Parts: sequence; structure tokens; C-alpha cells
Amino acid sequence: MIVMAVAALMMAGCGNMGGAGTGTGLDGILSGVDGASVLGNVLGGLLGTNKVTEQNLIGTWKYASPGCAFTSQNVLAQAGGEVAAQKVENQLASTFASLGINSSNTYFTFKQDNTFSGKVAGKTVSGTYVLDPNSGQIALKTLLLNMNAYVMLNTTGMSLLFESQKLLTVLQAVGAASGNATMSTIGELSKNYDGVRIGFDLTR
Repeated sequence: MIVMAVAALMMAGCGNMGGAGTGTGLDGILSGVDGASVLGNVLGGLLGTNKVTEQNLIGTWKYASPGCAFTSQNVLAQAGGEVAAQKVENQLASTFASLGINSSNTYFTFKQDNTFSGKVAGKTVSGTYVLDPNSGQIALKTLLLNMNAYVMLNTTGMSLLFESQKLLTVLQAVGAASGNATMSTIGELSKNYDGVRIGFDLTR
């Protein structure tokens, strides 16, 4: 059903979800993208399809690249599936690079006692977590903020994803995001990609 919907939408075009000619909505994001791998990867972009258990979660996870997933089958189909995800991740990559986020200074360690620690762009974070393996939602609590995120398995490891405004809050809380350009980029994502979660793809 999902694959058929995405195939139909790709044939019909996806311009209705963005401002015509602006290049900032999904029409702009989808333009010029090779959709050859979309049908094969489309299910991997849906939150809840690749669930993480507490056993999966335990250990240290290092940043590999930006991550993106859709919250529902309807949003995924409307957005064009992995085609849109690829462009969102590409857009985030330059933003993360400007913040200095890389595999050596951004990582998370989850322990069996429901505590976690790590760094984001070299800034230390620590606190407690509660995972709901059925929904993939993980509640993170630190001294600075309490926040819900989502975890899901991907082809290379695990994704830790947030609502776009929540991701900006995380980056600001740890002092990683202070420039107007960063806030503008992530803020633009929140306006144009309702129903999409963004964050970090992580590996062991």
C-alpha cells in the first residue's frame, strides 16, 4: 500500500506541499533527486517500523550523519518517502558541519540503569532516560531540559530523532547553536516538514 502510494505520487509530482517556485518546500527539496532507490527504502523512513528494544539501546552510539524519518504512512507517501528524507539530511549535513558536529565529539552512551551520558558538538550531556519500545519514544531528562525523542534502527545503526524545534532546543541548551543561520535553517525545516522527525544517525 505504501509503496503504491509513493509510486503514484512520484509519477504525479509532489509540488503541492511547498510554495510554488520557492525551492523551500517539498517541491524544491524533491527537484533533481534520483528516485531510483525510493521504493526499496521507503519503509525504512517510517517511525515505528524498525523498533529499538532496551537491549538494542545499551552501549555507546557515535554520530555518523544527520537522520530523518516520517511520523506516519500518510506523511511519508505525501513527501515522496526516502527522496525527501535524503534532501532533508543533505540540508542538515551542512548545518551540523557548521556547528562542528562529528563522530569524535557527538555521541551517546545508554546504560542498563536508565542513565545516559555523552556529548553534542563537544558539550557534555547526561541524565536519565525511559524507553517505550512499542512507540520508539524515549524520554530524556537532564538538568537543563526534559524532552521526548524517538529511536529507530536503520541500515547502519540507530537514529535518535526529534521534532525540529525540539532539536533546536537541544542544540541551544548545550551551547552548540548560537548563530542566526543555524536557527534559521532548523526553523525552516520545522515549517516545511510537519510530520518529519530529524536528528542524528548513530553507529556503534
